[in-house]
Amino acid sequence: MSIEKSLIEYCSPTLAKLKTANLFSCKYSEENELNAVVASWNRYFNGKGIELIVLRKQNGSALVYVCRRNRLELDLDKKGVAEFLANYGYESIKVDYAIEKLKSRLKDCDGFPHEIGIFLDYPLEDVKGFIENAGANFKCCGCWKVYCNECEAIKLFAKYQKCREVYSRLFYAGTRSIEQLTVKA
Repeated sequence: MSIEKSLIEYCSPTLAKLKTANLFSCKYSEENELNAVVASWNRYFNGKGIELIVLRKQNGSALVYVCRRNRLELDLDKKGVAEFLANYGYESIKVDYAIEKLKSRLKDCDGFPHEIGIFLDYPLEDVKGFIENAGANFKCCGCWKVYCNECEAIKLFAKYQKCREVYSRLFYAGTRSIEQLTVKA
């Protein structure tokens, strides 16, 4: 289980404090080992404002959510988000409650509940657009399917990609550790 590689390849924008959160999947053979590795990374990130949370375990694969809790709190408090999430059974936008509810929704669903985009810092209008259009008729596609504000999204996608490239280059060259690459809260 190479969480380091996944953090660099999938979560660089979160490590760089450009994005609220990212997800990745990792295989594991022992649940105790997975829990120990996640706990170890959470100690490592202590004070940096980043937390790893296992959202779902299924068939030896874990879905790991890497987030900046303080940014998630702001995202959940954005205009229209509470009303939107209420449509999916979220009774609160408090971070701990919302994450537990998301875990529950993931457990009850084969794929991903569409509101997961809110937890990944996608614009509310794009999340709604994806749902209303069943994933079709988007203006462009990058980290997510864009239905509104295409120009801003394209700039963000380029920024995230550049971040991944720089972080990968520095990490794999051995010139920077994940700790050195992680921007503090």
